[in-house]
Amino acid sequence: MKSIILIALSVLLQTSGPIGNSLTVKDSICLSSEEKKLYDLMMAYRKSQGLVAIKLSAKLTQVAQTHARDLAENYKFDPKNKCNPHSWSSKGKWSSCCYTNDHKEKECMWEKPQEIAGYPSPGYEIAYYSSAGASAAEGLEGWRKSPAHNPLIVNEGIWREVKWNAIGIGFYKEYGIVWFGELEDPADLQLCPNP
Repeated sequence: MKSIILIALSVLLQTSGPIGNSLTVKDSICLSSEEKKLYDLMMAYRKSQGLVAIKLSAKLTQVAQTHARDLAENYKFDPKNKCNPHSWSSKGKWSSCCYTNDHKEKECMWEKPQEIAGYPSPGYEIAYYSSAGASAAEGLEGWRKSPAHNPLIVNEGIWREVKWNAIGIGFYKEYGIVWFGELEDPADLQLCPNP
């Protein structure tokens, strides 16, 4: 009976999905084909700018996937909303916050990789919304045109001296999320099996 309970618990942990910090990274984090496509497009764009590729991070991907799902399920996208998409709901195993354009709650964002996945360094997020559903090509194109987001991707402006050693990507419904970090993440990350 004890072994049946342990097997059942193991199966539950491996199939419950990458929400909150209830799972270890190796249990369930993988890249969907659209997430991998965004990674490839983003790294090709960086290469065209004379920059090196950033290593994929399982921990930052866990945070990105968690946030994409939280936004899709708990955030109302509206340009007039005082809380922008860097906000986090109170419906998960993380501290909630309303991220405003004055950046008063920036630590709430920066600390999410540690809080959710145990990534021991601040993380920096870019977020994308499309009512038709997020896609890699549209997301990157929007970020490239954005004076606030493009510098983060290509290390310009205030990001000039920063070396990105980890990147995580998450898509869920209307949201595409990318997290950047300065510390490497040795955890393995694979493509998700085809459904």
